[in-house]
Amino acid sequence: MDVMILAIVFIIYIFALVFVGYYAYKKTKSSEDFMIAGKDTHPFIMAMSYGATFISTAAIVGFGGVAGEYGMSVLWLAFLNIIIGVFIAFVFLGKRTRRMGHALGSLTFPEFLGKRFDSKFIHYFSGLIIFCAMPLYAAVVLIGAARFLESSLLIDFSIALLILSIIITFYVLFGGIRGVMYTDALQGTIMVVAMVFLLVFVYWLLGGIDTANSALSGMVNLYPADAIATGGTGWTSFPTLGTPFWWSLVSSTLIGVGIGVLAQPSLIVRFMTVKSDKELNRSVLIGGIFIAIMPTTAYIVGSLSNVYFYNTLGKIAVDVVGGNIDKIIPTFITSALPEWFVYIFLLSLIAAAMSTISSQLHTQGTAFGVDIYGTIRNKTKQKMDQVTISRVGILLAIILALVMAFSLPGSVVALGTSLFFEICAAAFLPVFLGALYWKGTTRLGAIAGIVSGTIVSLFWLIFVFAKTAKGLGICMALLGTETILPAAPWPFIDVMLIAVPVSALFTIVVSLLTKPPAEEVINEAFKDIDNKGSEA
Repeated sequence: MDVMILAIVFIIYIFALVFVGYYAYKKTKSSEDFMIAGKDTHPFIMAMSYGATFISTAAIVGFGGVAGEYGMSVLWLAFLNIIIGVFIAFVFLGKRTRRMGHALGSLTFPEFLGKRFDSKFIHYFSGLIIFCAMPLYAAVVLIGAARFLESSLLIDFSIALLILSIIITFYVLFGGIRGVMYTDALQGTIMVVAMVFLLVFVYWLLGGIDTANSALSGMVNLYPADAIATGGTGWTSFPTLGTPFWWSLVSSTLIGVGIGVLAQPSLIVRFMTVKSDKELNRSVLIGGIFIAIMPTTAYIVGSLSNVYFYNTLGKIAVDVVGGNIDKIIPTFITSALPEWFVYIFLLSLIAAAMSTISSQLHTQGTAFGVDIYGTIRNKTKQKMDQVTISRVGILLAIILALVMAFSLPGSVVALGTSLFFEICAAAFLPVFLGALYWKGTTRLGAIAGIVSGTIVSLFWLIFVFAKTAKGLGICMALLGTETILPAAPWPFIDVMLIAVPVSALFTIVVSLLTKPPAEEVINEAFKDIDNKGSEA
């Protein structure tokens, strides 16, 4: 009976995805439709797509697992997600991105930067960064969903990865960004309903908000010894200022993801899919509510799983899952909630994975077809080739993501997410802000910012930042040491705190020292920037 119910639920779900994907395919008639949805996306679809792309299995499984190991201090990330990831992103960056992107006729984020600074190198190099770095993020999102299938339905991890990849690739290939955004809206709605029920049920299960939170606070004696040794103070309190734990939480998680979201190519392109600022204004509230519900619930549930596991098994969450924190949320859901909800939550988790990965595949595909291939070939019949080559890029992207998903170690979901957010922030954030707000940013200044941010971030990840330097092993192989700066706090300071200031410095200094940008380039980029009612 249970198998039949599960089969029916999944058949309905897959049918809905296929229908929405087919509908998007029928409406995709040009490269503009494939890349930016014809610039006429409904605000609800835009907001839900933005939120569903932003909040993936990496947030639910990965950071929910981090909360399960270290507690509720990670809730500050949810606050930053709302203030920075939605309000600041939409109001201060989104509107100017939409106006400038439409004025320049941009179809992708690298093309936006390339046209803004009149530079083929920026266009090409930015696309190369995205295509090479994003498979890591796609891989960890795939891992998060596959781990839940493995824990709840006892499906082999490898088979789960393949099933997810095939379904997602299908509707991204044919529907383009319309297929991505329409299915995002459907999947985002499923995610919200499931997470609201989950939050209410967990607090009911543990005796109410006060009782559950007090029980977690009272378990301070069970707090992981390694966390206490590095500055942790308990499940419901912030780590000690300046300790390794504090640096890891603040620099990697809060700043890396909370601020790094502003430079995410797959999110930035969403701003160019609406026709006017009115749609963005309407999207802010919808997106804010979505973000408020999704990560907050995951972090609270992850933390409170310790209360449940201790009451039922006499162990804290990280011990129950054998140290692999990526399994905390899946194991808790499977153990504590009604079986029918496991199916619903499974759908929401698959929805979260599909919405994010589909956006990543589309972004990588367009980076390959428009930004890399499109800048180094003869542009004859470019419109026809853009979509075809982008689809080839999508296939290459999913293959790369699968290879990485099979190769990465356990407990990697949250770390992999942080790293991708930070690489993008280091490479793009100062230059992106300069493109929108400073007419004095020059072509050479932008190139210097992107290249310096990329080089410094890679150097820091390989040779200094302990988590990645140890995992990669390159520093040990070359220099015989795990990190070249072993004294605290350097091994715990995340790349974003180093690389973004370097990128900003290079962007500003080189721009001040080089020839100002051509007046016609500036006039073209900024011609509608103050026209709030523009629907160009």
